[in-house]
Amino acid sequence: MDYTITNGTLTVSAETLGAQLKEIRGAGGAQYLWPGQADIWGDRAPVLFPYVARLTGGEYTYRGNSYSLPIHGFASGAEFACEKTEDQLRFTLCDTPETRACYPFPFRFTVAYRLAGNTLTQEYTVENTGEETMWFGLGAHPGFRVPLEEGLDFTDYCLEFAPDVSPVRIGFTPQCFLSGEDTPYPLENGRLPLRHDLFDQDAIVLRDCGSQVTLRSAKGERAVKAEFAGIPFLGIWHQPNMAAPYVCIEPWCSLPSRQDVVEDLETQPTLLSLPAGERYVASVRFTFQ
Repeated sequence: MDYTITNGTLTVSAETLGAQLKEIRGAGGAQYLWPGQADIWGDRAPVLFPYVARLTGGEYTYRGNSYSLPIHGFASGAEFACEKTEDQLRFTLCDTPETRACYPFPFRFTVAYRLAGNTLTQEYTVENTGEETMWFGLGAHPGFRVPLEEGLDFTDYCLEFAPDVSPVRIGFTPQCFLSGEDTPYPLENGRLPLRHDLFDQDAIVLRDCGSQVTLRSAKGERAVKAEFAGIPFLGIWHQPNMAAPYVCIEPWCSLPSRQDVVEDLETQPTLLSLPAGERYVASVRFTFQ
């Protein structure tokens, strides 16, 4: 089921399946969110929980038992409950016998969307409702149209980072697992000019890249600024080996599996841990010009 909120400046729609955004529209009708197209990329803005990206063999272990999870976890295929107010959509997912079969932790996971002026805040709250520490991954995966305006091309756009950052690219193998070989990723005067072939080897995942990035063109007026304070990784992606007319800006709180390692959740680097009865909150702010 779809729900919509608007404040006269932005109109935002999201659905209970996966708590996924379906539309972000400006006051003049400008469409910012990629609408999904099956022959290019059918999703729009999946929510990544309780794992980000791939597990070796789709499996992990926890306290001697083996479990299976699909890429990016199960949240994107789960039905959430929704509460709507004038300026907020609040989607909630709790553990079930089905989730515990693949992820053995009691939890309450909430995805909230709030409007204020020309800014959309996407807030994630993970609550550990069990009696033992839980481990999890978490990330955003929204795709934005490129170009944002008629008459411009994909290559007219860049991603503009905060001044004086020195990003490091997380090393990935051809199979999209961690290689352990991270390398500096130089920018051009603080910018990453967009080209389709940037993604021929799949996603670019950065660390040490600051806490904001802006999708913009010097030839246009519309832009999307993402702010992700406290979130350590940023994925940038579109479907490889094609001229896909969008780019995903993906703040990640954690990273995927190492190549050929069946990870133990209690020891995998970068996973988040949450003690019993505690909550974890992360948010991403998107400002639309």
